[in-house]
Amino acid sequence: MIEKIDYKAAGVDIEAGNEAVRRMKSHVSKTHTAAVLTGLGSFGTLFALGDALKGMNDPVMVQSTDGVGTKSKVTVMAGRYEALGHDLVSAVAGDIVVMGATPLTFLDYLGFHKIEPEIVEALVRGMSDACREAGIALVGGETAEMPAVYAEGDLDVVGFVTGVVDRERLLTGADIVAGDVLYAINSSGLHTNGFSLARKLIFEMGGYAIDATPEELEGKSIADVLLAPHANYVAPVKRVLDATIAIKGMAHITGGGLVENVPRVLPEGLGVVIDRTTWMPQPIFGLMQRLGNIDDLEMHRTFNMGVGLVMIGPAGLQGKIAAAIQEFPALRVWELGRVEAGASGVRFGEVS
Repeated sequence: MIEKIDYKAAGVDIEAGNEAVRRMKSHVSKTHTAAVLTGLGSFGTLFALGDALKGMNDPVMVQSTDGVGTKSKVTVMAGRYEALGHDLVSAVAGDIVVMGATPLTFLDYLGFHKIEPEIVEALVRGMSDACREAGIALVGGETAEMPAVYAEGDLDVVGFVTGVVDRERLLTGADIVAGDVLYAINSSGLHTNGFSLARKLIFEMGGYAIDATPEELEGKSIADVLLAPHANYVAPVKRVLDATIAIKGMAHITGGGLVENVPRVLPEGLGVVIDRTTWMPQPIFGLMQRLGNIDDLEMHRTFNMGVGLVMIGPAGLQGKIAAAIQEFPALRVWELGRVEAGASGVRFGEVS
């Protein structure tokens, strides 16, 4: 007699998936406005663009996608999931707000070896919190259980954001000239970048446990520091742009650090000089550099080193930017360096 099996016997628990969706609904609905025309469960999401496009002469749609990468491994080690959802929104939304866009909608993809509804709920709660901070509607996504694709304990977290900007307000960096100033806004730590190297340095070379409290971290644990949520720059950047401060371009400092990300917004024939004495990176960066005996350039090419976002504009804007973001006490702004004529790239040195 042929054995009778079902989907659950193949490793996929439909009931667990349904329970996860039920847990999500209350969190997701808190991000919705009248522009969201569908709830969870629709084959596609509907978002009315009328209000978002008011006053725009030539609307441009801006989109981006990203994941949280190896940070998910540290999340599983620590058993803390909520911050990872917050990270996902902040990472992806940051990529389009630096182009002058207003993020409107967010979609997620959550992939698991095995769906555990309480973990799904924690991830979505974090996403919903970050969406509310940024004024974004979490309009839906996909939750998949695939035991043949993901190893036991694995999860995959990916996000997709869509925004809009009037073409005349796009920030492309095209107007940047030699002599313009780089204004830095601090990160909250590693954000979601460099975790492959961070894991090797801290857990393999350093031999630290996830709950260890190295002296350099001033009473915080490895988990506290590595899982600090990615700073959400959407509202602060919008405050700066709404204040009509003459920002010509911005760079979100993600994978590749200052070395790789700042040149992406520079016109051809321009580079920048960055003064490393203008800020002190968070202690975690010093700990990792010591553990791996890593040179300064490699650190700046891998990690954000305490700088999460760079704005570029004429001299004299620091006070105006500081005033615009004063309601965000975790953020500060300082002069990081200057644009100079020459080969595109970043050099570290004294700013003349």
